[in-house]
Amino acid sequence: MIKEFRGRYRFLSNFFPCRIDWEGITYPSVEHAYQACKTLNQKERLRIASLSTPGQAKRIGKELTIRPDWETVKISIMESLVRQKFSRHPTLKQLLLATANQEIQEGNSWNDTFWGVSLSTGEGRNELGKILMRIRKELQSSIETRSGSCVRSR
Repeated sequence: MIKEFRGRYRFLSNFFPCRIDWEGITYPSVEHAYQACKTLNQKERLRIASLSTPGQAKRIGKELTIRPDWETVKISIMESLVRQKFSRHPTLKQLLLATANQEIQEGNSWNDTFWGVSLSTGEGRNELGKILMRIRKELQSSIETRSGSCVRSR
């Protein structure tokens, strides 16, 4: 089981640097893009994209004008952003595939029990971990489908 996104599993974190394109803006990480998606205000989105660290993006994300449908779209947006991260960046894709069938848990010390699991209590929905495992399964299936359709010649 992968219990937290540290050390060799740091690449699973939304804070890990990777280019993400969303609605005409390029962001330096999934965290930047996710925070920007909380608002429909283009100026606020561009401000988030210009921030130098994901931590800054997360802090500013708390000050945004939140879009009215945020609670109903946030999981699907997160999944789209994470899917882009692992489908467009071959090295990250291979690292995710290398986790094989391990359970992925976004264990954290800040008690985020929606996206992850609190390391102190063991409680949490682990929505980010579920998304990562779902995307990994899709990538594995895609590889199996492609390799199964190859015809061997003698």
